[in-house]
Amino acid sequence: MSVAKILVVDDEPFNLDIVSEYLDEMDFDLVMVESGEAAWEALSLPDSCFDLVLLDRMMPGMDGIMLLRKIKADERLHSIPVIMQTAATSPEQVREGLAAGAFYYLTKPFEGEALQTIIRSALDDMRTRRELNANLADNAIALSCINDGLFVVRTLEEARRLASLIALLGPQPETLAMGLSELLVNGIEHGNLGIDFAEKSRLREADCWESEIQRRLSLPENEHKVVRLKVRREVARWVFEIRDDGPGFDWRRFLDFDPERAFAPNGRGIALSRQLSFLSLTYIPPGNQVVVTVLRGDATEDEAP
Repeated sequence: MSVAKILVVDDEPFNLDIVSEYLDEMDFDLVMVESGEAAWEALSLPDSCFDLVLLDRMMPGMDGIMLLRKIKADERLHSIPVIMQTAATSPEQVREGLAAGAFYYLTKPFEGEALQTIIRSALDDMRTRRELNANLADNAIALSCINDGLFVVRTLEEARRLASLIALLGPQPETLAMGLSELLVNGIEHGNLGIDFAEKSRLREADCWESEIQRRLSLPENEHKVVRLKVRREVARWVFEIRDDGPGFDWRRFLDFDPERAFAPNGRGIALSRQLSFLSLTYIPPGNQVVVTVLRGDATEDEAP
């Protein structure tokens, strides 16, 4: 596995030293800059290949919000996860950062363990997205004749591979793969295995989330639980129905970005999927079934809703 390259942006040299000390044992390739302008210059280099940006919000000149918006508006850079480190933690300020594209937050001053946990989570998400995207091109021919179908998955790996395959049906396979993967994984971990938001946060902090999922999958009471994905072609759209074998959950609090969860290493996947991946997203009570739609990639302008 290659070493992750992280851009750290803070106008205070002392803060850069602290971050460097906290991350010293994790063997990252750290690039430290002291302004938004210097960060943008580093990101704009044709051969730049950052895996993550750790960004101070309050800086003179180009501040963190301004830089974040430039990153998310750039087609080459927009998928890089950004961790916003800030002392500005009012709900309005957090919403502003979330709206600009910061899906990870750290409150200053922070502990080294908190920084390491949130970076691991962000890099795991980035790695998953790259794997999904890498699988897209290999599967295009397989879906050329599908009209409707039923697919069944049980593990995280099966969920991610299926998301890569089915995403080729939509006009934007990369974002659709991400959204379908989030919903399928949620069905496995939350629906079938009973890992809720708080417990997943603890497992992320201990860096043992995936190993705990493997342990629970092997339990006798879970060996027959699956997540089903139904695919149906309509005139100008695809309809995807995802159903797990769990009791359901209160999905309403996860449909939008919540400032109270902005500082957690998880809990934003459904809201992100709803915003970026689908025409519509509807949970059916008691919450173990979700129906999402997306434009067909071959739909004409006359057919589009």
